[in-house]
Amino acid sequence: MKRLFLATAALLLAAPASAGFFINYELPNVQNTTAGFTVSGVETFETRTVGSAANFSTDFGTGNKIVATYTGGRIDNANQFGSSGGSGKHIVTFSDLDEIEITFTTTLPTGLTYFGYWLSALDNQNRITFYNGATELATITPSAIKSLPPAGIGPCPNAYCGNQDPPFVGKNSGEPYAFLNVYFTGGDTYDRIRIYQVGGGGYESDNHTVGFFTKPSGVIPEPATWAMMIAGFGLVGFAARRRRGAAAIVTA
Repeated sequence: MKRLFLATAALLLAAPASAGFFINYELPNVQNTTAGFTVSGVETFETRTVGSAANFSTDFGTGNKIVATYTGGRIDNANQFGSSGGSGKHIVTFSDLDEIEITFTTTLPTGLTYFGYWLSALDNQNRITFYNGATELATITPSAIKSLPPAGIGPCPNAYCGNQDPPFVGKNSGEPYAFLNVYFTGGDTYDRIRIYQVGGGGYESDNHTVGFFTKPSGVIPEPATWAMMIAGFGLVGFAARRRRGAAAIVTA
């Protein structure tokens, strides 16, 4: 299934009109997206109360063009597992905490086609699921993230492994830290996200970025790499379009 997703992603980059989504990541220690947007905003959690459930609303600094309500999880101060830049606050959930749920409204006629976040201390129990209404669009698992082309952010050790910010540099060296970009294409949009943990450990994230993207960014394979993947997996793009109503589940 992992390879099926990657081939689909290749076709989506080659033919943006097809339905679906693709994911990539920024260069090591780039902790915000470099994509281009019509409208975008960022929630940094700096004004949220530490130690409490993340029950609040935000407009991401967009002047109410994009509004979201967060529930569940917890706000923590910077530690070796979370917070961009090694300071400030981040949001986290554990298997014994309520999952984080984010529900969105927007005045953008295009809807929301992008979500990005500083994903720190990635472990095998982390999950994030996107919805449009009651329809599940995608569930992204760590195994798929770690093996994204061209080189992936895992397995460790590599440039993405371990905290990259003072005063925590090098700590937690067995887990990747990277800014992840999630792009929805071909008319698909999302209006709800679940961030949750299916076992031990925690799911830390920061710099939640939302918007309607105009230009993808991040680490993207060379065209020759995409071509080889497309050739290797044949008509997967056609199959993806035929299954437009089905959820795109990224698994090991």
